[in-house]
Amino acid sequence: QVQLVESGGGLVQPGGSLRLSCAASGFTFSSYAMSWYRQAPGKERELVAELISVGARATYADSAKGRFAISRDNARNTVFLQMNRLKPEDTAVYYCKAAGWGGDYWGQGTHVTVSS
Repeated sequence: QVQLVESGGGLVQPGGSLRLSCAASGFTFSSYAMSWYRQAPGKERELVAELISVGARATYADSAKGRFAISRDNARNTVFLQMNRLKPEDTAVYYCKAAGWGGDYWGQGTHVTVSS
């Protein structure tokens, strides 16, 4: 059974940092491209960052460039999103996604609220 479980969300002040984690199980993690998406209230889900494999160049949304960093640990079947200099407009539910030959899998999401 495929599972993606996000954690690390919460309430943070503008300018603060959070580190999101997504623990994967039930598929060959190292063979899948991993990405983070987010969905703000009233908006469509959007790609934040993607990392196809360890050592590959990551892809970022313009809004995330220079502030967010995606990484993955294949030994722990986990993908991370380090978010720095957070802004109120980063408030959203953050989802991790696995994409590979077996299909696309999504987690349930973790809430991030940036507010003073």
